[in-house]
Amino acid sequence: MMVKQKTKYVHEGHYVAEVDIQLVEGAGGWAPYLSVEDAYKLDDVREALRRGDLESASQYGRIYELRPVMLNKIA
Repeated sequence: MMVKQKTKYVHEGHYVAEVDIQLVEGAGGWAPYLSVEDAYKLDDVREALRRGDLESASQYGRIYELRPVMLNKIA
């Protein structure tokens, strides 16, 4: 069994969380897969972002705010 570090991005509303997880690779047909703890971590981050609770979400990784870019068209 091999474990790889990966970064997952969880997008909710105007926010994105950058969360480090581990992917487990094995000989089985379901590899790679997340551990139960990492799956719950991603769920917790997503729920915190939905509630707008950035403090809770930031316990799991970096939080980014998305802002639209307005480009003026020249006629």
